Amino acid sequence: MSILQTVKPEAATGEVAEIYAQIQKAWGHVPAAIQVFSANPFLLRHQWEYYGSVMQHPTLSLALTACIRMLVSQAGHCDYCIDMNAGLLINAAGWTPEQVAATRADFNASPLSAAEKTLLALVLKATRDSSTVTEADLRGARAAGWSDGDILDAVNHGARMVAGDIVINGFKVERDF
Repeated sequence: MSILQTVKPEAATGEVAEIYAQIQKAWGHVPAAIQVFSANPFLLRHQWEYYGSVMQHPTLSLALTACIRMLVSQAGHCDYCIDMNAGLLINAAGWTPEQVAATRADFNASPLSAAEKTLLALVLKATRDSSTVTEADLRGARAAGWSDGDILDAVNHGARMVAGDIVINGFKVERDF
């Protein structure tokens, strides 16, 4: 439920119904965090296509992207996104609840690789105070093996998560998991 009027899957028609069918096929249900975008079919399609590109990213792992979302959302106080991504780390990436808790307390304690932690640090720095990002930060990420495209994709993912947290918190999207 949301304070924004959204289209429920059983009431969807036209383009919204088509997109919901794709989401249903891929995920087994249409999360409330996606339904909130149904108020604008263009944004719904854009969000769904973006999720698809992130989930199939050639170099950013599922665990890394879930950590980006979880930790950015932790700073944004979005409990829906924190819990959704913690669950994804446990259920899809095979992490233990203890590993998730350790990551939430200090991402350096996570099971991510050293290279992933370097990129995650850059994303968190950029999303918390983008004016502090320096050329040295990018050199560090490059030295860890990340391309400029990877760096852009990861920071963009974090920035989009800030926006997602605003939408989910602002429209009071309730947990449906």
